[in-house]
Amino acid sequence: MRGCERGRDRGFVTAEAAVVLSVLVVFTMALVWGLLVVAARIQCVDAARVGARAAARQDPVDAVVTVTREAAPDGARVTVGREGDRVRVTVVARPPMFGGLPVELREEAVALAEETVGAAGEGER
Repeated sequence: MRGCERGRDRGFVTAEAAVVLSVLVVFTMALVWGLLVVAARIQCVDAARVGARAAARQDPVDAVVTVTREAAPDGARVTVGREGDRVRVTVVARPPMFGGLPVELREEAVALAEETVGAAGEGER
């Protein structure tokens, strides 16, 4: 009888292995996607900083957008604005792979315009 019981168990082991392998593949894909999202987010942060530095130097807006897009992930949207003595660069990008997900990466960088640095202190001398 033991021979018959072992024969029946082999089907269960195969089914369990198939389920476990499927779960491992999905987990690995999720892990890789998460790493790609983190890498894209770092790219967005770096691109926003590069753009803010260029905008703070009073580079033309077209040049700021070009430099920012070069550092940003593919397909990123870049906006440049000014609020008083500060410039703000925003980079918005969709995460890689699974583009159908409603997730966006949004990073901003703010810098003080170089023309305003020291301007307040000049009149105090």
